[in-house]
Amino acid sequence: MKKMTFLPIAGLSLLTLFTSCDKLDDFIGGGHHEEEIKRPLVIAHRGAQSIYPEHTLEAYAKAIEMGADYIEPDLVMTKDSFLVARHEPFISGTTNVADVPEFADLKTTKNLDGKEITDWFVSDFTLEQIKKLKAKQGSSDRSDNFDGMFQIPTIEEIIALAKSRKTINGNDVGLYPEMKHPYFHNEMGFAIEDALLTVLSRAGMNSYESPVFVQCFEVAPLQYINSKSDVKLVQLISTYNVNADGTLDFNVPEGDFISYAAPFDFYANGDDRTYEYFSTDAGMRFVSSYAEGIGPWKPFVISFTKDESGTIAVLPKTDFVDLAHKYELQVHPYTFRNEDEKWSNGNPEAEYHLFFDAGVDGVFTDYTDDAVNAIQTWEGAKKK
Repeated sequence: MKKMTFLPIAGLSLLTLFTSCDKLDDFIGGGHHEEEIKRPLVIAHRGAQSIYPEHTLEAYAKAIEMGADYIEPDLVMTKDSFLVARHEPFISGTTNVADVPEFADLKTTKNLDGKEITDWFVSDFTLEQIKKLKAKQGSSDRSDNFDGMFQIPTIEEIIALAKSRKTINGNDVGLYPEMKHPYFHNEMGFAIEDALLTVLSRAGMNSYESPVFVQCFEVAPLQYINSKSDVKLVQLISTYNVNADGTLDFNVPEGDFISYAAPFDFYANGDDRTYEYFSTDAGMRFVSSYAEGIGPWKPFVISFTKDESGTIAVLPKTDFVDLAHKYELQVHPYTFRNEDEKWSNGNPEAEYHLFFDAGVDGVFTDYTDDAVNAIQTWEGAKKK
């Protein structure tokens, strides 16, 4: 079963789809019970990265302990075609690679989504070499006490961790992998989409019922996976900036990442649609043809204005969630960070409540425990 839709799916009738589930609630929620699917999902963005270096087994484990429903590994490929967890294909900001003399000659310059980057790229390392590196905190405003202690994990190691644990609600720990820059990988001969499908199949997690969402900022990779699998898919969207009046800016300065404002595969193939298209009725209908959800940057859902003095004013919610739900797409906005006070004014709980009230179905968060607590207080207030 791919999606809840009234269109024919692989020749099956709607009745067949419904009766093949134990109950309708399982069909809607991908295996979660009714009382659980009503509450927003907590997606641990790169693990508990506010405590440990991001994309490490320790960060993922801590996030599960804190109450995450899903853990989110960003995936890139090594020279010998292993999927490992790093936020970007270049790694000087999140590993100690610059301090390892034997890898000095691997520093190079590559064009990534329209921007020239001089750094160390995972695609120039074998898995054996990657395992010689240690992770470090990527944010200057967070603790670096655990720098140099943890390895870079493979997707297989992350899946093994997830399968060895349960969420605090007793459910299977969900996996929310992002394919990072597939066009970049494909151009070098790395079939990142097929590699991920192979790993999910071997783990018994390549199905709609599996606690898995596969996400990507590009479109063709998701459409390709949709043609090969019924695993749940999420289209990510972004924008370059927010204008002073709260409108979204999709104009990327020359030399910066084109993928900030448009799917890079669109750009590379001459399609001039930006991510703005995906916030329209036509765009939502388009996404619903291959995906189960859409993952917007938060201003798509609730934007803000900024006056000349720098004062922020949060605007009413847009129609984004309503449009997505019209086409039965889940909405999982990113990223909730306590340090970013534009929506919270220093009160993260109030920020979560604002987005929960707007109808989102899940949140990407750097602070899993705060998101879990916010859901509890939000539900408690709703019951009064």
